[in-house]
Amino acid sequence: MKSFYLLLLVTSLCTAQNTLSPTTDETAPKATLADASFMTGHWIGEAFGGISEEIWTKAEGDSMMFSFRLVIEGKVDFYEIGHIIEEGETIHLQLKHFSGELDGWEAKDEFQDFPLVKKEDNALYFDGLTYKKISDTEMIAYILAEEEDGSTQEFKFIFKKQ
Repeated sequence: MKSFYLLLLVTSLCTAQNTLSPTTDETAPKATLADASFMTGHWIGEAFGGISEEIWTKAEGDSMMFSFRLVIEGKVDFYEIGHIIEEGETIHLQLKHFSGELDGWEAKDEFQDFPLVKKEDNALYFDGLTYKKISDTEMIAYILAEEEDGSTQEFKFIFKKQ
């Protein structure tokens, strides 16, 4: 079941409307943590038949930390913990998944890395993962995920700031 949720693709052969993947000759755009400041806050939405929640901290210590949880029918389905970090002259989003019982999905020393592909005012396009500020109280995330049958699908999360 976990492969259905967020086994995010590092690269994709399909075309998605709101997510991007870098080309082999493309370099990451210049960016800093200040470009991600619109994500700071406590956000709640609906996804995968449940309530999704993300909490993003302000940039400090060269990172912006976040936590995510999905609650379905009153039970935690899974968690994510991660950060956006500056590396060179750009940023990366990195995360690890955990079951509702805190069993890690990735190996102990592994994590998923999403390099920045494109930057716009109030929008960041990481590889297979996009965040867009709609207003001061609304943010949308698009995630390109692999389903159990191996196909990919783009999922949309609409978050409201709490």
